[in-house]
Amino acid sequence: MRSIDRLPDADLRVFDRPDLPPADALEDVYLIGICGTGMGALAGLFKEAGCRVRGSDESIYPPMSTHLAERNIEVVEGYDPDHLDPAPDLVVVGNACTPTHPEAAAARERGLVQASFPEALSHYFLQHERRRSLVVAGTHGKTTTTGLLIHVLQAAGADPGFLVGGVMQNTGESYALGSDQPFVVEGDEYDSAYFDKQPKMMHYVPDRAIITSMEFDHADIYEDETDYRAAFEAFAGTLDPRDGILVLCGDDPDVRALADHTDARTRTYGLQDGNDVSARDVDVSEDGISFTLTMGGLARGAYTLPMHGHHNLQNALAVATLAFTEGCSSTQISEGFASWQGMKRRQEVRGEAGGVLVIDDFAHHPTAVRATINGLRDAYPDRRLVAIFEPRSNSSRRKIFESAYGDALAAADVAFLKAPPVRHNDDADAMLDPAVVVRTIAEHEVPAMGVEDTDELLKHLQTDLRSGDLAVVMSNGSFDGLHERLLASLRINGN
Repeated sequence: MRSIDRLPDADLRVFDRPDLPPADALEDVYLIGICGTGMGALAGLFKEAGCRVRGSDESIYPPMSTHLAERNIEVVEGYDPDHLDPAPDLVVVGNACTPTHPEAAAARERGLVQASFPEALSHYFLQHERRRSLVVAGTHGKTTTTGLLIHVLQAAGADPGFLVGGVMQNTGESYALGSDQPFVVEGDEYDSAYFDKQPKMMHYVPDRAIITSMEFDHADIYEDETDYRAAFEAFAGTLDPRDGILVLCGDDPDVRALADHTDARTRTYGLQDGNDVSARDVDVSEDGISFTLTMGGLARGAYTLPMHGHHNLQNALAVATLAFTEGCSSTQISEGFASWQGMKRRQEVRGEAGGVLVIDDFAHHPTAVRATINGLRDAYPDRRLVAIFEPRSNSSRRKIFESAYGDALAAADVAFLKAPPVRHNDDADAMLDPAVVVRTIAEHEVPAMGVEDTDELLKHLQTDLRSGDLAVVMSNGSFDGLHERLLASLRINGN
């Protein structure tokens, strides 16, 4: 693996796997579940570092299949222990694998060296390279905030390494080895692998970090809010007490309280009074949000962010707070904001046909669903807002969120809810009932409909959508290609 200029040994804090192969001896890496967003990006990093990279997945389709093929990364469809021949130097096991997964079990039984995704990222690209780690964590907004931070640093002339759980529209990238010291990572609180139940973010030992929000999520792995909060408290405690900086959303009392769980310096940002970094003179239009950024109550320039919603303004303030500590000037940050094109699947305009504007968004937690709807309503006040939602993630399909989803989707003018997918290991008593969500929406006097599948949904949308509507499609999955299918049907029908 190639190297960059490293930090001195005294600055290296170790959270490591000493049994992993040395970087200079690592030649062949195999990834189980290679087509996942994070795993595909990690495969690309290993390829950039000079390794032979190969892997497998159950379903192989664009854009990740194209991304891997373009980089000459070998991918086989389906799982078979024979895929591990010849034996690789390292097997990276995706967190969707169970102990009985055919390839994961074979790797274990053959004594092959295994690592979780975050272990491999941390060991080979942070600690081996002795990079200064900038980590963005939080229940909501971490992908957009990570991408914006990377873009601002690049716009200021830096070449950071990075890995983000989405694709930046400016460059079409989700990772880079980079040549400068900072390495920017999106820190996920989900667990790492069947043999590594720590949250991914715990592996990254940040020098500087942002926590955007903290609200109970991932009900499939966290028992309750206390258990969930403990993960972020532990993460806050991993910052270097010597020169670490923890940037916290001060508008959220629970996030602000994380300052009590770190010995690093803290900075707060937000839209409420009392934050170190804030905004005033906020103006919203279809083009985005314009504002004056303040630090300690003093103006630090005028900024325009081509995104919508108070949550994205908060995300921008988080990025500015950390970017200032990285040496960026007000002008550089302002230019970075203005040239930002966003992340794919985050308020991404997919097209307009028949007078209907179709927007794609990754929102899948009730709070994110509500924030997306409210932000788009502010940006497009003259359009009827039609919310189309698919609860797909393990957490979003849980009964615990039924009422919250109903209240969130009621912020739209019309709501459609696709039934969640059913999986073989589901506990039926714990699963979300779409009919309950639809009834809750209707109690707010908002028209709502639940449908069983995407084909049925498309038929209703073809009938119900009209010129001037804004259709926002929300899912953390592909939604069976609904966005393009809808646009195609609207073009044909001229609706």
